[in-house]
Amino acid sequence: MKNIITLFLTVFFITQTTAYDWSEPDWSVNASIKPGTHRGNIYSLPEDQLEMAKKQGYIHALQWPVEITGLMIPYEPLRFFMEDKKSNPLRFLLEQVAKAQLGYYSMDGMYDWLGLNKYPEENETGVFQIPFPHDYRPDYRMGASILETPQGKGMTFSCATCHSGTFMGKSVMGLTNKRSRANEFFWLAKKYIPFVGEKMFQNSTKATDDEREIFKRTKDRLKYINTRKPQVLGLDTSSAHVALSLSRRAKDDVATLDPKAAKRPRPHRLEHFVADSKPMPWWNLKYKTKWLSDGSIISGNPILMNILWNEIGRGTDLVELEKWMKNNETKVKELTTAVFANEPPHWLDFFPESSIDIVAAKRGETVFNNTCMKCHGVYQKGWSAANADELSFAEKVKTTKVLYHKKTPIKNVGTDPNRYLGTDELAESLNSFKISKYMGLNMELQKGYVPSPLVGIFLRYPYMHNNSIPNLCALMEHPSKRPTRWVQGPSEVEEDYDDNCLGYPTGDKIPRRWWRERDAIFDARKEGLRNTGHDEMFWNEDGSAKISEAQKADLREYLKTL
Repeated sequence: MKNIITLFLTVFFITQTTAYDWSEPDWSVNASIKPGTHRGNIYSLPEDQLEMAKKQGYIHALQWPVEITGLMIPYEPLRFFMEDKKSNPLRFLLEQVAKAQLGYYSMDGMYDWLGLNKYPEENETGVFQIPFPHDYRPDYRMGASILETPQGKGMTFSCATCHSGTFMGKSVMGLTNKRSRANEFFWLAKKYIPFVGEKMFQNSTKATDDEREIFKRTKDRLKYINTRKPQVLGLDTSSAHVALSLSRRAKDDVATLDPKAAKRPRPHRLEHFVADSKPMPWWNLKYKTKWLSDGSIISGNPILMNILWNEIGRGTDLVELEKWMKNNETKVKELTTAVFANEPPHWLDFFPESSIDIVAAKRGETVFNNTCMKCHGVYQKGWSAANADELSFAEKVKTTKVLYHKKTPIKNVGTDPNRYLGTDELAESLNSFKISKYMGLNMELQKGYVPSPLVGIFLRYPYMHNNSIPNLCALMEHPSKRPTRWVQGPSEVEEDYDDNCLGYPTGDKIPRRWWRERDAIFDARKEGLRNTGHDEMFWNEDGSAKISEAQKADLREYLKTL
C-alpha cells in the first residue's frame, strides 16, 4: 500500500510540474505593452506554475536543451587531453599550428579562460539562487553543458555562457558575461581542428570508438561554420558567425548542408565589416517588443530566434531543428518563461546603505526626468510613496514601478552605426527560411538602437551596444574627452569597480595586472568600437555643458538605485 501511495504521489507531482496552463503571448510586430506593466509572466501562468517553469527554464539555460546540436566535444577525451601533463602529440601539434601555448592543463583552467562563471554555493538565496542542473553543484562551470548521447557524453555551450555574469565575485543569472571567449573558442576550433586526424584524436585522448564518432561528426559540421574573432574580450560576433556560416550552405529555404557550398562559400560583407556587439541582459526583455540591441528582430519569440542563431552557428540541419522545436515546445516555453521572469540584483545586494546618498539621489531623479526620461522611461521610487515615512531605507530606494514605452522605439543618438548596418543582408537570408516562417521570425534593418530600460544599470557596464564607454562618468563626458583605451577586467573585488562612476576604473585607477591580458584592452579608435554619440543630453553643439558636474554626480547617485 505504501508503494502504491508513493507511486501515485510521484505521478501526481510530475503531472503538476509539467502540465502548465500556457497562454500564448503576442509575438507579432503589432505587440504592445501597457506602460506601467511588463511581461515578466510571459505566458500568464498561475504563481506556483510560474516558479516551477522558471526553475526548469533556468536549468535549460544552463544545460543546452537542443540534443541534436551540431557541435559537441567528446567530454571524457577532452578531460584526459586537458589534464594530461605528459608530452601529448595532439597538444604538441595544436601548439605548433597555433604558435602559442594553450596556457592551461586542467578543465577548470579551460573554463576560466573561456570566462565561464562558477556556480553559486548551495546557501545562496534571492536573485543569487541558481538551480543546479542535476540537483547538486556541478564540478564544471555555468555555460558548460554536458549532454548524454548514445555515443557517450558530449560537451557544448549553453545560454549561460554569455548570459550569466559575475559582479563583486557573485554569479548573476541574466547578466551579460563581460569575459566570455565563446566566439573565440569557435574561431579556434574552426581554425585548428581540421588539422587533427580522427586516429590522432583517438590515440591522443584515449577516446572510445563511439567518442571518435562524436568527434568525426563535429569535424564534419565545422565545414558549414565560419566566424570572426571578436575585436576585444566581451564582445559577441554572432551576427557575423550566422551570416558567414549561412554562406557555406545552399541558398534555399532550409539552408541545406551542401558540401559543394561549404567548399565554395559565397562572399559576405561581414567577413570584413565589423558589427560586434555585446549580449544584452535578460531582465530588460519583459519591457520590450523589439529584440537585440539594434531592435532588428521585430516579431517572433526571441528565445526561438536565439536557438536558431546558435544552431546555424553549430552546423545543425534546419529541418531537424524545426522538428526539434515542434517536439519540444514545453522546453522552449520554460526557457522563455525564465528569461522574461529574470530579475536584476539591486545595489544594496552588494554595497551597504551608507553607499547611497538618498538626498543626492532624489535631486538626481529630477535631473533624470529632465534629460533621460523621454527615451529610457519613468521609474517610480519608494521614497515618493504616500507612506514613505514608514518605509525602511531599502524600501525607499527601490523602484516600485517602471513606465516604459508601449512599443519599443529605435533611437539614433550618434553611437557607432556598424552593428545595425550589419543586419541588412542577414535579415534577407533569415526571413526567407521555412523555419523562420514557422517561428514567426521577422528581422528588419533599423536606423539606430533600442534605448533600453535602465533597471540594474550599475551592473551593465561597459556601456553602449559595443561596450565602448567604460563607466557613466565617461558617458557624461564630452565625446572628445572620453577615454579611448582601458581594460575590460574582472569583477571580483572592490578595486575592480568604480562605485562613483558605476563601471570600470580608467586611467591610473586601472589595476596594473589587467594590462597583461592583451585581448581585454579596449581601443575606441578601432572600426565598430567608436565611443561617439549619446552626448546631446549633456552638451550643447558649441561644446558648453547643459548640466553641471554636481548635477551629473546626483544623476549617477539616482542611477545606482534603479
